[in-house]
Amino acid sequence: MLQRRELFPNVIEMNHQARRQLGCCVYLVFDADEWGLIDIGYEDTLNDIIEMIRQMDFPLSQCKYLVATHADVDHIQGLKRAKEVMPQAKVVGHSHAAKLLSEGERIMTYAEITAQGISIDLPKVDCDETIQEGDTLTIGGLNLDVWHTPGHAPAQLSFRLNNLLLSGDNIYRDGCVGNIDAHHGSDIPAFIRSLKRIQKSDVEWLLPSHGPNFRKDNAMIQATIDRLEGYQHMADFGTCAVDWPLLDEWDEELAQG
Repeated sequence: MLQRRELFPNVIEMNHQARRQLGCCVYLVFDADEWGLIDIGYEDTLNDIIEMIRQMDFPLSQCKYLVATHADVDHIQGLKRAKEVMPQAKVVGHSHAAKLLSEGERIMTYAEITAQGISIDLPKVDCDETIQEGDTLTIGGLNLDVWHTPGHAPAQLSFRLNNLLLSGDNIYRDGCVGNIDAHHGSDIPAFIRSLKRIQKSDVEWLLPSHGPNFRKDNAMIQATIDRLEGYQHMADFGTCAVDWPLLDEWDEELAQG
């Protein structure tokens, strides 16, 4: 049996478990005879993840949930295959993610970025259930409260477990955030609202979808919010910006001759 390297009680992160990078963070949450996975990553790392799960003595037949935090290909490409391996597990995600997954949509999921020569296979998969703000996922005696935290993507979900927040692509340990891209459906004002919600909460630890976990630092989150506030008014962010003050200044200059 492989020793379980719990990041926190009842929470294992598969990159941390493997002591090497497998891709996005894949969280295994367990209690009593039930367990579930928050995200699954790329298809080519699925076998490694499943083998570690077996060696840690988690019966595949007792997986209750396969959760998509959102529909980005690097988080969900292995989802269809995981469902085939564990057919009793419920595939769950936000209704917007469910639509993208069932259609195999390629632009908003980053599976197809023609300008960069990126074209990744994206198997279609149906959600068994959709979840939204205010819902709760139960695993054994644990409750994961569902937060809808859009900004990076319309379907971005976070999950609160006691003093932990599995925070998706909202913010990372260095203060960076998930990609902001109009083709992805990013929304900077919504992003700011999601970050303010996390900041004001009493959670103590953030478990992001990329990189290491970290203790919530409100000053760092505020610096990120301030940066995103500026993004709203910069031409750099194109249609994700809400305005461009320079053009208003130009109007005044033109009127004044």
